[in-house]
Amino acid sequence: MKKVAVVSCYFQKNYGSMLQAFATQKILDALGYENETICIDGIADEIRMAKLKHYFFQMKDLSVVKGKLGIVKRFVFRKTNRELKTNIQVRDKKFVEFKDKHFRLSPKCETREQLAEYCRGVSSVLVGSDQLWLPSNIDADYYTLSFVPDEINKVAYATSFGISGLPQYQWEKAKVFLNRINYVSVRETGGQRIVKEAANRDVPVVCDPTLLFPAKQWEEEFSARRIIEDKYIFCYFLGNNPEQREFVRKVKEITGLKIVALLHMDEYIKSDCNFPDYAPFGIGPAEFVNLIKNAEYVFTDSFHGTVFSVLYEKKFFTFRRFQEGSSLSTNSRMHSLFNLLNLPERFITPDADVKLCLHMDTDYIAVLDRVEKYRKESLEYLINALEDGQCND
Repeated sequence: MKKVAVVSCYFQKNYGSMLQAFATQKILDALGYENETICIDGIADEIRMAKLKHYFFQMKDLSVVKGKLGIVKRFVFRKTNRELKTNIQVRDKKFVEFKDKHFRLSPKCETREQLAEYCRGVSSVLVGSDQLWLPSNIDADYYTLSFVPDEINKVAYATSFGISGLPQYQWEKAKVFLNRINYVSVRETGGQRIVKEAANRDVPVVCDPTLLFPAKQWEEEFSARRIIEDKYIFCYFLGNNPEQREFVRKVKEITGLKIVALLHMDEYIKSDCNFPDYAPFGIGPAEFVNLIKNAEYVFTDSFHGTVFSVLYEKKFFTFRRFQEGSSLSTNSRMHSLFNLLNLPERFITPDADVKLCLHMDTDYIAVLDRVEKYRKESLEYLINALEDGQCND
């Protein structure tokens, strides 16, 4: 038997989430493994309630309250603003279409007992990548693979904690689930440190699934036809940081390029409504890659916005979405990525000199050589981990 079950957030209406889940399926196909992604529908409500309970008990942390307030605002505005509601529905439809077209899903399991029974029919269960071990997800106890029987090979590929540390009460939980997983790899050095402290395991840092394929292979998957005919600056911001938009406006003044931005992704940001020249909403994961590929410049605070900018050798700049030290901060994954790429100059702050930034050159031959080396090492790890599952059949 050579079948792998994948645990991922394929359903999340987020470009990075869907693209990394798709890349995971794609690499398993390339390696010759029969695979399907475990359908979450049967226990989705249970997971959602566990996450809500987690956030309820974190309400004393003001940074958590502030971080989640934007999501609440988006929900309210979506209910009361007809135009926004229509636009979000258009975008949501593109995500659903991508999911329905690209993912092979398992039969729906209504209980964790049914999930366990399903897993007995595969050689390995693979979880990854993305921020699947955020504190809220650890409390939801799905991406921890706790439902997978002991005898089944369990693999964590490039799985991320998202943050640089766990709440005190979760260290024992982390110790338990991390020591049940046969092969653990993470996406950033912060996660590597957490695994060492929680489970006393030395684990490798491997590349995100989206980096396992060069631009040429991504181009084979999606249409290359331009969506925006004008030359443009592409902006993909998830955080509410007006000073970053002001930086981009200065770039527009200097270059004369149009601004294309995807609005109200994680939260409703009123000030963004007058920011771009183009604000398309019919943009799914495939179109997201297309907009990066055809941009003159890319500005983002997103991990995967950065990844695809690198793959397509773009003139790009990444801002910090969170203040350093915030309990919600996911900046650690950015630090790891930029250390890997050796491109610290492109991880900027809004007070950077705009003209100097626009004249930066990037040696993409050297950058992509580093990515290729990292890609090969990561693939070797993944192959070894999955082959162990075959040996145990």
